[in-house]
Amino acid sequence: MTARPISAHSVGTPVERVDGHEKVTGRARYAVEHDAALSGTPIHVWLVTSTVAKGRVLAVDAAEALAHEGVMAVLDHTSAPRLADTEDRELAILQDDRISFRGQIVGVVLAETLEAAREGARLVRVEQHEEPAEVILEGAETRPPEGEDEEPVTDDLERALATAAVHVNARYTTPHEHNNPMEPHAVTAVWRDGRLTMYDSTQSVHGVVSSLAPMLGLESDKMRVVAPYIGGGFGSKGLPHAHEMAAALAALHADGRPVKLTVTRQQMFALTGYRSQTVSDIRIGAEADGRILALEHVSTSQASTVKEFVEQASVPSQMMYAGMHRRTSDRVATLDVAVPSWMRAPGEMPGMYALEVAMDELAEAVDVDPIELRMRNDPEVDPDTGKPFHRRRLVDCLRRGAELFGWADRPAAPQSTLDGDWWVGTGVAASTYPAQFFPGNTARVTALDEGRYAVAIGAVDLGTGARTVLTQISADALGVVPADIDLSIGDTDLPHATVAGGSSGTSSWGTAITQAAQEFRAQHGDRPSPGMETTATAEEYPDEDHALHSFGAVFAEARVHRWTGEIRVPRLLGVYSVGRVVNPVTGRSQFLGGLVMGLSAALFEEGVRDPRFGHVVTQDLATYHVAAHADVRDLRAEWLDDTDEKASPMGSRGIGEIGIVGTPAAVVNALHHATGVRVRDLPATCDLFL
Repeated sequence: MTARPISAHSVGTPVERVDGHEKVTGRARYAVEHDAALSGTPIHVWLVTSTVAKGRVLAVDAAEALAHEGVMAVLDHTSAPRLADTEDRELAILQDDRISFRGQIVGVVLAETLEAAREGARLVRVEQHEEPAEVILEGAETRPPEGEDEEPVTDDLERALATAAVHVNARYTTPHEHNNPMEPHAVTAVWRDGRLTMYDSTQSVHGVVSSLAPMLGLESDKMRVVAPYIGGGFGSKGLPHAHEMAAALAALHADGRPVKLTVTRQQMFALTGYRSQTVSDIRIGAEADGRILALEHVSTSQASTVKEFVEQASVPSQMMYAGMHRRTSDRVATLDVAVPSWMRAPGEMPGMYALEVAMDELAEAVDVDPIELRMRNDPEVDPDTGKPFHRRRLVDCLRRGAELFGWADRPAAPQSTLDGDWWVGTGVAASTYPAQFFPGNTARVTALDEGRYAVAIGAVDLGTGARTVLTQISADALGVVPADIDLSIGDTDLPHATVAGGSSGTSSWGTAITQAAQEFRAQHGDRPSPGMETTATAEEYPDEDHALHSFGAVFAEARVHRWTGEIRVPRLLGVYSVGRVVNPVTGRSQFLGGLVMGLSAALFEEGVRDPRFGHVVTQDLATYHVAAHADVRDLRAEWLDDTDEKASPMGSRGIGEIGIVGTPAAVVNALHHATGVRVRDLPATCDLFL
């Protein structure tokens, strides 16, 4: 049975967070706060990391550390438990003497107190042999991603570019960016009776089991991962990282006692993923009126020798605008650096930054309003697949945003408005994100007393409000109110769920819940006896005959002080087409968070890698700057009244990532309109305007 669309009663209404009381009263338990569920005094774990980018560990001298009061053990590559599978080199820590990046785990200290563990790690002496390393993207050899062939440059593309009336040919770059969620990556682990239990700060409890259990030589039912509350992730907790294996190995050594490990803020810059810097080379050939004839987007990013992860920034250029000829290509340089990973809208965020600044340059070149230019290039079908779009409402978002923002009063020429000592400008950029659906999610519905239901699925709420919206979806699918639903999530003892990532959670998990509820009602009726139960797995839902994407338009006002170059962004507006918003309260929070994160990327965020030693030197929140309260003023998000039942039975599409997409470009385009200075390299800093 395939899930059918559900009638919306709770879905679409502003239900308060069902976990709000636990969070504001401090009762919500995070990864290292589960002492009440454990027996035995916990052991504290601290990581010892390499100080060279490439080489070998020659020796680990733990004598001084072991002599320190409270230190119990030091594990290294000679003493750590052996893994059954070491193919995943990011996770296969302490299995050999190789050093592949600076900050790699080369030792694990176990101690009775956190202070003793930290001091013990400082006292461990690691002798390293350093080898020449390549750590900088500029000038490095590049290649297509593993398993992919590079799309060739065709004569038709070159001919169309050469004969076009107007050209844009520019390079756009984004720096290393780091997730930095409020809760650092952390885990509590205990090994008892042949079963490993982990309380983990992860976006995918089942993903941790599927990755770690085979490496540990365990059957999946011999490992349990629990994640009831997560303090943010932005993608960095979507994939397992080396610290989780460190905790597992420490638990193996701890003889039944629980172990606690929290990655420090500094260590997170190497061990828990980050967004690679990107270089986007874009060529556009257009007619004199701005209609695109040909578009090429070649993106280059870095990967690690340990594991390949590619920031595929060219992807949105495949489908965003019309044009007869196009070529998109992603290239990667494999370097001796820490492993990049997911960060909110991987690919789309840096790719749309480059494309939307290029579109602003094209609008200026043909002397056409930036909104009108995007409307002229709005395609009827997906240029990549040839499928018709369903609910492609970019034009509606642009028009509604222009109305709300007062775009009609905008002067056409850059550097036209001076308010005191401040140059003032406005900018716009489009945003998009695919309607992701991951198959294989399973939900269980059980009848309780007095017309109540228990709904279970192993999904994770990383702070986005998933627990609340899944309760609403369950209620509508079962024909009750949200208060009649007992929802259980965040545990591998519950039915399988995919990752909380790719803006896929609500659609994928909600579809599974809806299907289970509909099958339950078909089997047991509307008044089931307590204990009746149905489990269902959603293998597919979206209409494969259409291209399903969300779209949006972001508007920014920027002010630049003409004597100091100081930048302020007093207004940000996002208008989105995302189908039905399941919960306007949590949904608005996601949009606003994305806008703030996009502003942060535009003006502040920059991870700086030392070319001599290979590490990120900006490895704290004092030197890696992010937007704070004083940077966010008039911030607004709205969405079109819509539903898309081809994307999910709730009529919704994902909203977690589209808010960041396009926002840095809107800010940079506003800065250009204010000053006449074109910024192509993020972040935009004061010195550029002096």
